[in-house]
Amino acid sequence: MAARGRPRTFDPDIALRTALDLFWERGYEGTSLNDLAQAMGIASASIYACFGSKQELFRKVMALYGATSGERPRRALREHPTTRAAMHAMLRATADEITRPDAPHYCMLILAAPTGAEENHEVREFLAELRRGQLSAVRDRLVRGVDDGDLAVPPAALDGIARYYTTVVQGLSVQARDGATRDELEAVITCAMAAWDALTSTPS
Repeated sequence: MAARGRPRTFDPDIALRTALDLFWERGYEGTSLNDLAQAMGIASASIYACFGSKQELFRKVMALYGATSGERPRRALREHPTTRAAMHAMLRATADEITRPDAPHYCMLILAAPTGAEENHEVREFLAELRRGQLSAVRDRLVRGVDDGDLAVPPAALDGIARYYTTVVQGLSVQARDGATRDELEAVITCAMAAWDALTSTPS
């Protein structure tokens, strides 16, 4: 019988959650492999064996982030019956998530690696692709509203509207990082939704 390998002495799920917290606190470039090893309580070699490189670990972290903190805004887009209600709920869910008392006040998708060293270009492009997916999700919800008869918007206008509300989402994250409170973000959301009628030609 072949000898078994040494069993892992750590829980990969807990280790991944720890890595998420550290990347969220310090950003991609501000987090070293040594930092990760110390926080996760494992050797750097174990990180490579279980998760791959730092970049691969970060990709897994972002998948976990999307399935947890990122899910509530996406669910708001999917589940609300009217497009206006869905957009409003998405913005409010975003504001709730980025002002939680138990987490850093920003969205990792927006600010985990906005700029940095050239060797980390792939990480920045990875995050940019995720943000493009965010834009696509907003646009798809607008298309659904047109198909349902909920919106009277010409197809050529959909991209601009989608980019506008995606930009608001991203701006909320910057404002939260810079100290804006949940109430202050709500005032921004109120302004964004005041533009809905002019942008979509639908009654509120």
